[in-house]
Order: sequence, then C-alpha cells, then structure tokens
Amino acid sequence: MSLKKSLLLTSSLLFAPSMLLATGTAHAEVPNVVASIKPIHSLVASIMKGLGEPTLIVEGAASPHTYSMKPSNASALENANIVFWVGHGLEAFLEKPLESLGSGAKIVELDDVPGLEKLKFREGGAFEAHDDGGEHEASAEGAEDHAHEEGHHHEEGEFDMHLWLDPANAKAMAAEIEKTLAAADPGNAQTYKTNLEALNTRLDALDKTLTETVAPIKDKPFIVFHDAYQYFEHRYHVKVAGSITVSPEVLPGAERLSEIHAKIVELGATCVFAEPEFEPKLVNVVLEGTPAKSGTLDPEAATLEAGPDLYFQLMEGIGTSLKTCLSNGS
Repeated sequence: MSLKKSLLLTSSLLFAPSMLLATGTAHAEVPNVVASIKPIHSLVASIMKGLGEPTLIVEGAASPHTYSMKPSNASALENANIVFWVGHGLEAFLEKPLESLGSGAKIVELDDVPGLEKLKFREGGAFEAHDDGGEHEASAEGAEDHAHEEGHHHEEGEFDMHLWLDPANAKAMAAEIEKTLAAADPGNAQTYKTNLEALNTRLDALDKTLTETVAPIKDKPFIVFHDAYQYFEHRYHVKVAGSITVSPEVLPGAERLSEIHAKIVELGATCVFAEPEFEPKLVNVVLEGTPAKSGTLDPEAATLEAGPDLYFQLMEGIGTSLKTCLSNGS
C-alpha cells in the first residue's frame, strides 16, 4: 500500500467516529417530550413529525379521570425535557409526579395558553349542580353522589377542561407546542414551524368538514354520558340536552338516572351516548321505555391508536356518531 493511500485510510478511520459523534449529538438535540393524553399527544406528534416521537402517559383505553401512574410513566417523566399536559383540572394524577419526577423538565400547562376559548362548567338541571345548592337523595347513595359532586367541583375548578374538542383551541395549543419545541431545539425550529403550518391547514379543513357533517342534525337534542362536549357543542351548535353524570369516575344515583329519563321523555331526545371507558348499562337504564336510541362518543380517544392522525379521527368520529344516531331512519 502506498504512503498516500495509507494516510487516506488512517484519516478516514479517524474521521468516522467524529461523524458518528456529530450524528448522535444532532439527534440528542431533539428534546425528550412527554404528553399526558392522546389528543394532546397527537398534536405534539404532528409538530415533531420527522424529528422524533413524544411519549404518551395515558395509553390504550385508560381515562385521565381514573388513571394510576405506572413505573414506565415515572421513568418517562424522569427523562423528560418537556412535558405537555392540559392542567390540574383534568390530569390530577400527574400533579405530584410532575413536582417530583418531572422537576428537571419544562412543564407546559396547555389550559392557559394564549388564544384559548375557555367555557365555564354548566351548573344545575340536566348538567348537575357543581355547588352545594342542588337537591340530593336522602339515601346513602345520594349522600355519596353529593359528596362526590363537591369534590369534583373543588378538584376541577371553574372551567371545562375538554378544551381540545374545538379545533380553534387545538390550533391555539399547537402554537404553544411549536413555540416551546423551537425554543428548546432551535436547530430544528424550521421543521417545527413547517409542521405547524401543515397541521393548521388540516385543522381548518377538519373544521369545515365537521360543520357540514352535523348541519342536518344540529337542532336534535341528545344526552351524553358526562358533560365533556361543551366545546364541540359551542363550536358546531349541536344540542346537548344533558348528561347522565358530571363526573365519570363515580356512578350516579337512582334519582339522577330518573331525572335524565324524564328529560329524555320531556325533550324527545333522540339519542343517548355512552363512552367506551365507562359503564354502558347506565345508558340502557335511562333509555328504558323511551323511543331514544343509543350511540357511543369517544371524547378522549380511548379506542384510537395514538399518533399524528388521532386528533382528526377523534373529531371526525364524534361528528359521524352524532349524525348516524340522530338522523331519521338510521
């Protein structure tokens, strides 16, 4: 081997590790990101597309209302650079872990970002009182309901936390997600910006599609399992007439079920919607003896596979379920 070839080979061998190191360093610049629930994870995944994938805490069919932390969740929080969650009023199970395990990460609470439209909880009547002034059963079951309603009020605060069920709010949260990622990873800022623009285009198209989907049935009253759909209702002017329970982690009492049954008869509500994570038998109880039909709505995407497309599947699924159940002759 000539001296020239030997020097070139030596140079290549010396340079190869530095190339690997440079590649590893560039990859390491993409932050370790954790998202609390599927709809938020979907928005984050859309903005990180091509660079990395966020880790999801509430997986599968689990609900943030009833979730318990797993060892894998604790590990993800310990290694996170950024954590996105809706806030104290929804993922209460994350409060203490974020203070301890996630202390080294930037915590972004999405319920307080610029541009959000926030709606207060509905009180009384078909949506159950959130204060101490409502009437309750004198039975032990009723007392349990009352105690839980008080706890729910203090835990979740003033505003409905299902913010993502309005695409305009999704855009506001996505803007904050992009801003946070670009600040943490300036070398990839242009990619985050490009991904955000693509996401906003999809969200605009989704908004138009949903408006057209629910237009034929928007004046037909229906009952939902729990009052999670106020943002969808507000955006698309559909007519939610009441909820079986305000707080899905505790079953409603007999008096509450009787009230909703009477509401269905009074309003002629054509459909009562269950949710996949919670007890479907309650829907059958309130439907008994009425002409109303049953359907399923999935506001937290329990039945959907996590990823960038999930948010769109979730929202389109709600629109389609409403139209299918509320349409005459379906």
